[in-house]
Amino acid sequence: MVEAEKRTATALFTKIDKDTQSLPISSEDWEQRARAILPDGPFDYICGGSGAEETLAANRTAFQRWAIVPRMLRDVSDRTLSITLFDQHLDTPILLAPIGMQGIAHPEGELATARAAAAHGVPFIVSTVSTYSLEQIAETMGDAPRWFQLYWSNDREVSASMVRRAEAAGYGAIVLTVDTIMLGWKRRDFRNGYSPLKEGKGLANYINDPVFCSRLPVVNEESAVQEILRNIYHPALSWEDIRFLRQQTRLPILLKGILHPEDAKLAVEHGVDGLIVSNHGGRQLDGAISSLDALPPIVEAVGGRIPLLLDSGIRTGADIIKALALGANAVLIGRPFLYGLAVAGEKGVARVIDTLISELDVSLALSGSKSVSDLNRGILTRL
Repeated sequence: MVEAEKRTATALFTKIDKDTQSLPISSEDWEQRARAILPDGPFDYICGGSGAEETLAANRTAFQRWAIVPRMLRDVSDRTLSITLFDQHLDTPILLAPIGMQGIAHPEGELATARAAAAHGVPFIVSTVSTYSLEQIAETMGDAPRWFQLYWSNDREVSASMVRRAEAAGYGAIVLTVDTIMLGWKRRDFRNGYSPLKEGKGLANYINDPVFCSRLPVVNEESAVQEILRNIYHPALSWEDIRFLRQQTRLPILLKGILHPEDAKLAVEHGVDGLIVSNHGGRQLDGAISSLDALPPIVEAVGGRIPLLLDSGIRTGADIIKALALGANAVLIGRPFLYGLAVAGEKGVARVIDTLISELDVSLALSGSKSVSDLNRGILTRL
C-alpha cells in the first residue's frame, strides 16, 4: 500500500531541491519553457500534429467531455496506485510512451529519461529510432522495468534481430506500432524543412544491429539513413506479420495504434497480449477519432481478455482517473516528459513524473477511491 502522506502535493514540494525550485508544474508551463529553449524545427516536431491538427486538439477535448462525480465519506486514508501488468507489479499505472530521437530535445536524450524512469519505477518504452541504442538504455536502467517499441521493417529479419536484442537486454515486452505504415502529413515539419530521421538522429539501434548493417554497402551514416527510409514505412503490414513476430519472441506483444473495435477483436484472435489505444498523439491521420473516444468500444470488444493501455492526450492526474474509469489498465505519457527533458534533462523528466504521480494520488482520494483498481465508469458523467 502507498503511504498517503508521501503522495501529497505538499510532499512533492518539500523534496524539491534548490536546483528544481524554478521548474514548472503544469504541462502547459513545461511546453512554454520548452518553446523558449528549442529551435523551431525540434520544437514543432515534438509539439505538432498532422494536417490541420484536428486530432491533436481532439485528444484533449475528449477528456473535457467527461466529468468525475466524486463519492464522499469513504475513508481514503490508505491508498494504492499499484497495478499488475503481465505478472509484473508496478507502483503506478503510468508508463513513458515511446518517443524517438530524444536527442533533439536534450543531448543525453533517452539516457536521461531512462534514469528518471528507473528512479520512479515507471516503465520506459524505448523507441526503435532512439538516439542511443537499446543496450545502452538497458544498461542505464539496470533492473528497472522497460519495454521495446518496434517499428516494423520491410526486411523482416531486421525486425526479428531487434526483437532478439531487446529480449537479450532485459526488455519486458514488445510494442509494435501499427499506425505508421506511411509518414503522417506534418505541415509544421514541411514549413521548417525539418526531419530528424533524415538528419541521422535515430540511427543508434540500426547501426548497432548486425543484420541491418549486413544490408549496407558501406557502414556509415549516409547509407544507414537511406536504408532506414527504404524500410521503416510499410504499407504492406498485415496480420501475417503479427504471426511472424509471435514466432520470434516469448515476450508479451502489444499493438500500439489500435482505434477500431474490430481490429481489437482480430488482435485477440491473433494471440496479441495487449493493446495500446492510440492515434499517435495526433501525429498520423488527422481527422481520426480521439484515443479516449475510441477506448470504450474497444473495452467492450475485448471483454477483459487482454490489457488495454491508453495513449494520447493525458496531461493530468484527473485525465488518468478518467481513462482508468473508462476501462484502461494503464496510460502512456508522451509530450509532457519530453518537454521536461528539453527544459531540465533528467531532473525535468523526474519532476514531470513526480508531479503526475502526486496529482494522480490526490485525484484518486478526492474521487472517493482507495485504489486505481476501484475506478469504474460509475464515477463519471458525460457532459
